[in-house]
Amino acid sequence: MNLLDLQNVTLRFGGLVAVDNVSFSVKQGEVFSLVGPNGAGKSTIFNMISRFYDPAEGDILFQGQSILKKASHDIPHLGIARTFQNIELFEQASVLQNLLVGRQRHRRSNVLEEILFLPKVRKQEHHHRLAVEHVIDFLDLQPYRDKFISGLPYGIRKVVEMGRALAIGPKLLLLDEPASGLSTEETQDVAFWIEDIKKVMGITVLMVEHDMHLVNSVSDRVLALADGKILTIGTPSEVQNHPDVIKAYIGSDEEDALT
Repeated sequence: MNLLDLQNVTLRFGGLVAVDNVSFSVKQGEVFSLVGPNGAGKSTIFNMISRFYDPAEGDILFQGQSILKKASHDIPHLGIARTFQNIELFEQASVLQNLLVGRQRHRRSNVLEEILFLPKVRKQEHHHRLAVEHVIDFLDLQPYRDKFISGLPYGIRKVVEMGRALAIGPKLLLLDEPASGLSTEETQDVAFWIEDIKKVMGITVLMVEHDMHLVNSVSDRVLALADGKILTIGTPSEVQNHPDVIKAYIGSDEEDALT
C-alpha cells in the first residue's frame, strides 16, 4: 500500500525548474531516501509535501487523498511530521517542553477548559506527558529532559528535533539530512533509531541525506535526483552503481559520498 504519491510534480522559481516532472511512491512501512548533489531538488520536494511550496503541475497524495489544498499547519494533523536541515527548536525551553510542542495536534480542549484546568484537560495533559516520556526513553534523552536547548551540544539538538517530530505521532516522518554535522558515532546512533522507528514504532520514513553510508544501511529504496529530474529508483546498491548517478556526482562536493 502506498502511503505517499507524487504524481508528475513540477515546481518553478521564475525561469528555474527546481523539480521537473517527478513521480514516485513511498510504501507504508519502508524507509525511502532521496539522494543527489546540492541543488538537485531534494529539500524542495520536502517543502512541497510540507505545503510550504505549491507545485506548478502535478499532485501529491497522502493515503490516497490530495493534500494540495491543505495549509502547512494542517499537515501534522494528517499524520506527517518533519525535521529540518537547520535545527528549529525553542532555545529557552527545556527538552521536555520542546517535545510537548509536538503534541499540539492531539489537543481536544478549548481555551476556557484550559484556563479552568478541568478534569478533561488534566487527563489530556497526563496522556501527552506519557507520550513524550516514551519518546525521551526511546531516544535516550533522559539526561537532558529538563535542560534548556541553548545549553545542549549540536548532536543532542538534532536528536531532540527528531524527538519532537516523533512526539506528533506521525504515520510518515520526513527526515531532512538527519546526519548533517554529526560524528561517525552519532550517525550510527541515527541509523539504529531509524531502523527502530520503522520496526518498533511502525512509522514510514522519507529521508533526504548526503551520507551514503547511512542511506545504504537503513534504506529499502532510494531515488536519485539531479537538476530536479529523476535519475533512477532502486535499492541502495542499484542506485549507487547506476552510471547516471555516478556521472551526476563527478566534480561535485559529494563525490566521495558514493564510495
